[in-house]
Amino acid sequence: MRLFAFAIGLVLATCSLAPQASAQSCSQHFFSGTAPKLLNPKLEPKTRQICYSEFALLHSGLTRTPLWVAEHLTPERVAGARDLNRVDNFHPDPNLPASERAEFSDYARSGYDRGHMAPAGDMATPEGMAESFSLANMVPQDRGNNRFLWESIERAVRQYSERQEIYVVTGPIFQGENLQSLKGRVLVPTHLAKALYDPRRNAGAAYLVPNQAGNDYKVISIADLQQLSGIDAFPQVPASVKQTAMELPAPQLRRSRRNAGPAPRSPSSPEPPAPSPGTQSGDFLGGILDAIDNFGRRP
Repeated sequence: MRLFAFAIGLVLATCSLAPQASAQSCSQHFFSGTAPKLLNPKLEPKTRQICYSEFALLHSGLTRTPLWVAEHLTPERVAGARDLNRVDNFHPDPNLPASERAEFSDYARSGYDRGHMAPAGDMATPEGMAESFSLANMVPQDRGNNRFLWESIERAVRQYSERQEIYVVTGPIFQGENLQSLKGRVLVPTHLAKALYDPRRNAGAAYLVPNQAGNDYKVISIADLQQLSGIDAFPQVPASVKQTAMELPAPQLRRSRRNAGPAPRSPSSPEPPAPSPGTQSGDFLGGILDAIDNFGRRP
């Protein structure tokens, strides 16, 4: 049985909710002004760049989710976010054609949360808060994951950025041949990844989390995430730096009955999901893209 791995992540786009913005208009969200790079052209069909005031993303009209979402977090921004009250305002994204975007009806009674990739808790302005509730910034996320371990990881990242500016790239990963979907339209990720780069330390790493209730996660290098996803989250970071995973703060889990058990843990020598032996990232990404393309053609 072939194993396909297709990771998702995030990129630029359109200031003031205008579609197809230039890279320059989104450069503030990326390390060294350079957006995450798709390493395989087969990832590109039906992608649209959207640049918001406090984050940027690359949306796929096939998966109807972001492929990646990018943020630049600073101590000043996190301080502003701490003072801003959350205001829920979920909405289909007007920048996207109706045929390519997720709708409320896709998530209704699905059993999945509308999971933020750029968290509402990172937003320091009312405009950014409203934009973060676009369904273009959402993936179908297990409730026990979204509300506990994943929320704890988001909080740990914000606490890290209280001391030092960082660049963050977040996205879903779809792994395997039997991908689930919401009503045959929105793909359900098997994993989620959140990558960090600290320019002061010149170091980075990524959290890798199964899209299910529980406390387990892995910390992997940026190079491992790149091999897994086919997306270079930080193109301007030297390849040598990407080979080593820096230590990331352990999430402090808020317990629930569903998540009862040991505290969140990361293996000391984690091994990320990998393609089948003998395949290259271009091969397995091409295969999964063919599968997703077929999915996108379903009536």
